[in-house]
Amino acid sequence: MNDCLFFGENKYPILIENKPEKITKPIQFKFENENEIKQISTDFFSTFFLFENGKAIEYLNRNDSNQNPEKIQIKNIQKVSVGFSNEAILTTEGNVFAKGNDINPKNPNEFINISSLIEDTNDRVIQDVVSGANSIYLLTSNQNVYGIGDNYDGQLGFDSKTLPKTKKPILMMKNVSKIFSGISSNHVFVLNSNQELFGCGDNQYAQLGLGESRKERIIDKLTQIQNIPKGKIIDIKCGNMHSIMLIENENKNENPKRKLYSCGNYLYNGLGKNENTYEFTEMKSSLFENDDNILDFSIGNAHNLILTSNKKLIGFGYNYSGQLGTGDTNTQSIPIQIELPKLRFNENISNYHISCGFQRSFIYYSSPSFSNLEEDLIKLFERKEFCDISFKTKNGEIIEAHKLILKYRLNQNQNQIEKLQEIISKKSIQESNQIFEMIYSNNSIINPILYSEIKEIINLNEKIEETMKRIYLNENENENEKDFIIERKEKQYKFPKLILIMRSELYRGMFLSVTNDTSNKVTDYSELSNKSFQIFEYWIYSNQIKEEIEITQEIIDEIKIGIDYFQLNQKNPNLFDLLINKFKNQNQNQNQNQNLKNKKEKCSIF
Repeated sequence: MNDCLFFGENKYPILIENKPEKITKPIQFKFENENEIKQISTDFFSTFFLFENGKAIEYLNRNDSNQNPEKIQIKNIQKVSVGFSNEAILTTEGNVFAKGNDINPKNPNEFINISSLIEDTNDRVIQDVVSGANSIYLLTSNQNVYGIGDNYDGQLGFDSKTLPKTKKPILMMKNVSKIFSGISSNHVFVLNSNQELFGCGDNQYAQLGLGESRKERIIDKLTQIQNIPKGKIIDIKCGNMHSIMLIENENKNENPKRKLYSCGNYLYNGLGKNENTYEFTEMKSSLFENDDNILDFSIGNAHNLILTSNKKLIGFGYNYSGQLGTGDTNTQSIPIQIELPKLRFNENISNYHISCGFQRSFIYYSSPSFSNLEEDLIKLFERKEFCDISFKTKNGEIIEAHKLILKYRLNQNQNQIEKLQEIISKKSIQESNQIFEMIYSNNSIINPILYSEIKEIINLNEKIEETMKRIYLNENENENEKDFIIERKEKQYKFPKLILIMRSELYRGMFLSVTNDTSNKVTDYSELSNKSFQIFEYWIYSNQIKEEIEITQEIIDEIKIGIDYFQLNQKNPNLFDLLINKFKNQNQNQNQNQNLKNKKEKCSIF
C-alpha cells in the first residue's frame, strides 16, 4: 500500500495531474507498481519518496514539460533527507550520498559520497543524516557529528567569518545521540549522550531558545540550551524562524505523556502570542485533550502539522499554497483542527507520519520495520486472517484478536482474558482498537488513560521468549493454535503461524504476502535429521538450545543448511554461534572427563 494524502503547492513539479496549482484540502496521491512507502522528504526544489524495498524516486522542481519522477540509482537506501539547497541519502551500509551547490559545486546535480570525505577513516560509518536548509549533518556510529556545506549563519558551529562554507565534513561535537534541523533551517540542535542540548546558527527570531539574554543574530559556537523542560527529548523540528520540541515525561508513577514546546517567531510558534518567545514554552490548546497524545509532527518553511492519537490533524502557520489543508489559503497564527478524509488504510494511527515541505504537505502510512519481536507484534495486529478470538464493544461491534499474541502480553490465565472482555465491553470501537494496539506493542503513549485501565492485566516482566517456550512445553493445551505443518520423512511438526512469522523470513514472506488464504499449508523439508529438527523446533520457540541435546559436527552442518533454508532471524542470539560454542564446551568437557578417567586408571594400576 503506497498511497498517501497530499495538499499544498502542485506545480514545479505537478504531483497530481488535472488538479489546481493550490490544493487546499487533502486528496489521495498514489504510486502504481511500487512497494509500500517508508518515508517522504520534501522541500522547495525536490520531493523524495522512499519505499520499503530500499528504492527511491525523486520529483524535481521544473518549470517545463518534463514532470515525471526520476528513479534514484543508489541501492539499499535507508533514509532520505532534503534541505532547501541540498539532498542526502543514507544507505544501509552507512554511506551518505549528497548533492547540491555547496556540496559539489562543479556538478551540483551529481550525488557524491560525502561520508568517505571524513578525515578519520574509522569514523566513516554513518548512523543518521539530517539536512538543514544549506547544510548537512552526519551522525557516525562512533557518536560523533560532522557538518558540511554552508556556514554563513554559524550553523556548523564555527566562526562564519573564517569558515563561511566547507566541501568536506568537519567535526562539530563528540558523544552525540541525536541531531535536529529542518528543510529551511539555518540552525541546528545537538543532543549529547548526557541528554544535554546544544544549538548554533541563525538566532534572529530566538529560534534557538537561548533566552532573552541571548539575542545575537548569529550563534556560531555550539551553546548549551538552558531551562529545557523536564522529560525525555523525543524530537525537535526546525522551521525558518522557529523551533518545536517534543518532550515525554519520565515519571515512573505516571503514564507517558508527550507535550510540545516552541520558541521563535510568534506568528509561527503556535502560542497565540504577539511577541517572540525566547525560551521553549509549552504549547497549550484545547485541541490537546487529556486523553490525547502527540504521535507525530512536522514543520515546513513556516507551517506546522501535528497528528494526535485521537486521529486529529492540527495545523498552524503560513498557508499561501493551502499547505495547511484547511480548504483556504488563510494564515493561522494559533492551532486549528483540519478535516481529514476517512483514514482508510487501517486503524493503526501510530503508523501514520507527516512530512511538510516548503509549501506542501503529505500524510502517509508507513508500516513498522520487521526488526524485532516487539515490532512484529505491532505488525501482526493488522493481520485479521490469523484472528481466533472475538471481543464485543459497548455498541455491539466485534473486534477480532489473536489469542496467541494475548498469551504473550496478558498474565497467563483465563481470568485476564475475561477481564479484558469486561473492559472492552465498556469502550467504543476506537478505544478498543487503541487498547489492543497498546497490548501488542506495550506502547502506553497511544492513550495513557486507557493504558492505566489495562496495565494490571498485562505481564510487563516476562520476556516474549519465555512465554513462547511455555507455549511449546504445554503442547496439549496449545494444540488448537498450531495451524501450520512442516512435514518431514516420517513425522509432522505443527507450529503456530504467528511464531514462524516472527522467527523465519521464509514463512513471513509466505504468510504476510497472502491476505485471503488462511488454509493449512504443508511444506516438505527432509534435509534435517530428527535431532537437528528438535534443535530447530526448540529454538523457534525459545531462542535457546536444549541443554540435553548432544551436538555433533554433522548436526552443525545440517543446522547451517537449515538456517539458510528457513531464513531464520539471526540478529540476537545467533543460533549457529550458540551451536559452535556448545560444541566446543562439550568437547572440552569430554576431554577433561577423559583425562580424569585416565588418571584414575593409572592410579588403579599402582
